[in-house]
Amino acid sequence: MTSSIDTAAYVASLMAIDKTPLPDDGGERFNRLIFARSPYLLQHAENPVAWYEWGPAAFDKAHTENLPILLSIGYATCHWCHVMAHESFEDEEVAALLNRHFVCIKVDREERPDIDDFYMAVAQALTGSGGWPLNIFMTPEKRPFMAITYLPKRSGRGMSGLMELLGNIATLWRQRPDMIEKNCQGIMEALESGRKQRAHENAPDLTAIAEKALQTLKRIYDPTHGGFGGAPKFPMPMYLSWLIGQTQSGSEEALAMALHTLRKMRGGGIWDQLGGGLHRYSVDQFWLAPHFEKMLYDQAMLARVATDAFLTTGELFYQTITEEIFTFVIRELQTAEGAFCSALDADSEGVEGKFYVWDKSEVAACLGADAELFCRYHTVTDEGNFEGENILTAPIALDEFCRQQRLNKSETGELLERCRAKLLKHREERIRPLRDDKIITSWNGLMISAFATAAVAFNKPEYADTAARTATFIIERLRRNDGRVLRSYLNGASDIPGFLEDYAFLAGGILDLFEATLDQNWLAEARTLADGIMNLFRDPESGEFTLTGHDAEQMPTRVSSDHDGVTPSAFARTAHLLYRLAWIDDRPELLDAARSALDGIQNDVVQNPLGHLGALQLLALLATEPTTATFSGDTGSPEAFALNAALHNHSIRNLIIRSKKGPAPLSLSLCVPGTCYPAVATVDELTRLLSKS
Repeated sequence: MTSSIDTAAYVASLMAIDKTPLPDDGGERFNRLIFARSPYLLQHAENPVAWYEWGPAAFDKAHTENLPILLSIGYATCHWCHVMAHESFEDEEVAALLNRHFVCIKVDREERPDIDDFYMAVAQALTGSGGWPLNIFMTPEKRPFMAITYLPKRSGRGMSGLMELLGNIATLWRQRPDMIEKNCQGIMEALESGRKQRAHENAPDLTAIAEKALQTLKRIYDPTHGGFGGAPKFPMPMYLSWLIGQTQSGSEEALAMALHTLRKMRGGGIWDQLGGGLHRYSVDQFWLAPHFEKMLYDQAMLARVATDAFLTTGELFYQTITEEIFTFVIRELQTAEGAFCSALDADSEGVEGKFYVWDKSEVAACLGADAELFCRYHTVTDEGNFEGENILTAPIALDEFCRQQRLNKSETGELLERCRAKLLKHREERIRPLRDDKIITSWNGLMISAFATAAVAFNKPEYADTAARTATFIIERLRRNDGRVLRSYLNGASDIPGFLEDYAFLAGGILDLFEATLDQNWLAEARTLADGIMNLFRDPESGEFTLTGHDAEQMPTRVSSDHDGVTPSAFARTAHLLYRLAWIDDRPELLDAARSALDGIQNDVVQNPLGHLGALQLLALLATEPTTATFSGDTGSPEAFALNAALHNHSIRNLIIRSKKGPAPLSLSLCVPGTCYPAVATVDELTRLLSKS
């Protein structure tokens, strides 16, 4: 990238260039990445490194010239990707060595999770850890022989340097091909042996596994600051979701851990106290100093967790978390057509966090007489709490702050809101971090789910409207004429076929939208996507599911099983989708398919339940029969929405929604295993029924 301090403007300028006169290699100014759509790849389009996109041209050159490949994987808002790019990939000396001895390929991990998953498994097998930038050295046949993450250009401070490493690998490639081949064979064998047996021999003891998971979480839980483990500390929404779900099994301790964590995160610097939304993670254990990226999936997952917390406790504090996330994503990540962009960068003007931190004098100049109280509440000081400046926090709840300071809560709350609005407006005048405008199908599916679920939880039909706009965009713009869902969109749909997570997350979100609106059209879309999963990702003989479609490019070998990470397990979400549709449509064969989706990871669930909490939840569901709620009559009316919202606010465990729209008056019939209750037509009637049953 150039020395431009405004990354967003720089990437936009590259997108706007007329590329038709340029030669295939990009010409004198650019490399081949100038033709890419990905903002991450475009950031490297002016590197002196002769980058290729992943594709036949790169592999043909490597074969023809017998050169090793450097595969570098990252994403547009990755701070250490920027650091390594500036130190090495923008450097003429590094580029000369790379261009002479290697074929260099850049991949955006968000566009190609299949490539990233495979080579991340390589890195973890070799080093026991991973991260980005992920740099893989491999043969022209895509077989890896070495993996590294960030390295400085030169050795120093106990860290090897990239220049020395490149020289050594180039020498080994020419002089010791036997050593390279030995490494390749060892890595491929390790990957193959890392794959678990397809099925667990005996039905797992779900109660024992759940208890193991709970005890493990209790052991790593931070009772003072909330969260799990030490620094760096991640939000871990899958942990929080599972803990909240344990409340229905009578575990108040599990709920307390989740709620305390939510409160501590909301009061910390990991939360944007002005604009709403969550940063990527905290570099310390106190939730104070974040890694300042803002990822769409984090917002969707935490919004869903906070909604579940509200439904479990009835406390408006958790509803407010969800609503503040929605305000942020609509303001800063939503496109004019209703879809959601991927992320905001951590850096602006070449400095991580510069957009978000404050000097006390700047706060005082903006707020005037109100600054003193604002600074007391949000812990703004002259010396600062982050490299001489201030990350805004709110460590004390407003009511407790007002009690300690003997202030009127209502008046103080209004003053603080005015101050935050002024500072947010002032902040908007700064140079903004890059927004990665890629629209990723799976992440939008998670956001559709968050909005749809909140619509009935909070009785806010406008949230369902937002979810519907997003779903409509994805269906209309990211589905080919033959029905194949695509991975991403930026100035047009990509040609990358969607992965299992794209289908499962999108279908699950659309099924949540059906559940919120009772609109049969959304149910039909979810069925279509489920059919796509069965046709594209399931082996008809074994019943096993794969993360990449049968019609898409395959990696050199399959790696170990899918698990919950920063996003949920695609296998678990697939199983949940099929389970719900099985009961909605009375299709028991889908229950068998749901079990098959989890067969290959049951050993992992037993051995590492924290990595498979979503699957653990689904295995428990598959052992039970749900409560079914069937709406009939005028299901599109405001009265039907209100009745549906009231139903969801009773937090019925394992609830399946059915809808039969017709000319008859509105009614709702509830059935639990073994019993169906008399139909009701109003919220009051439903409340009386549930209080008795």
